[in-house]
Amino acid sequence: MSAPLRTETADGVRSIVLSRPDEYNTITPQLRDALSAAIDEADADPEVRVMLLRAEGPAFCAGYGLGWSTELQAQEQSNDRGWDSVADMRLLSTFVDTYLKLWYAAKPTIAAVHGWCIAGGTDMVLCADIVVAADNAVFGYPPSRVWGTPTTAMWVYRLGFERAKRYLLTGDEIPARTAADIGLVLEAVPEEKLLDHAFGLAKRMAMVPANQLQMLKLLCNQTAENMGLSSSRTLGTLFDGVARHTQEGRDFVRRVSEAGVRQAVRERDDPFGDYGSRPRAQ
Repeated sequence: MSAPLRTETADGVRSIVLSRPDEYNTITPQLRDALSAAIDEADADPEVRVMLLRAEGPAFCAGYGLGWSTELQAQEQSNDRGWDSVADMRLLSTFVDTYLKLWYAAKPTIAAVHGWCIAGGTDMVLCADIVVAADNAVFGYPPSRVWGTPTTAMWVYRLGFERAKRYLLTGDEIPARTAADIGLVLEAVPEEKLLDHAFGLAKRMAMVPANQLQMLKLLCNQTAENMGLSSSRTLGTLFDGVARHTQEGRDFVRRVSEAGVRQAVRERDDPFGDYGSRPRAQ
């Protein structure tokens, strides 16, 4: 199995690069553990002032790997015991706590996003302090249609109530330009300029003394904490487990087992005509 990520350092910037391009950098327990360690290492390194999260391949992150995650639930459903909500939340929290390291790291974190960044990928990337998107990026939370809720709850804090509800209550995809216009991300730039632009911003931040960066980040983040971020993400993590164990959620897992991930997802999204179910050009 290839390494889920790699790191490199230049000009005070630690790049953390998701490196499973053939799998669209989907989230696995191995990626969780590697990302957690990479953030901790960068935060502790005195030579690093800023972290830059980016990805190789056609997509930044297409969410959780549905193969391993639906198989895990299918195994759970086949035994005689009922769903253990506490055990489920403890397991999911190991992923959520990793994403939140981008938020709680003392040093600024920037994400450079291209291609798909959907479902669990948004749980991860919206924890970064700043998100810069290529103009080909697409965001969204399609599991809100069945089998999930956003765990880190960053949508409301970035978008406000109405816009967060508009996109979460439909699961609709959000093109990069729209994402920038509504404040989900900072800006959208041409794809060919994304890495230079994001690295340039990170390098510019790295010129500021480390203590200044850390104080200013904490000052800004504290506003969200005072608004109840901790309780929101607790509820989001719990509700994600509930959503996966509703009758509709269980039916989705059963359909994945019968027809495969691609077909089950297509059947979920066909009525909306987006993501992989967008009508083909004639």
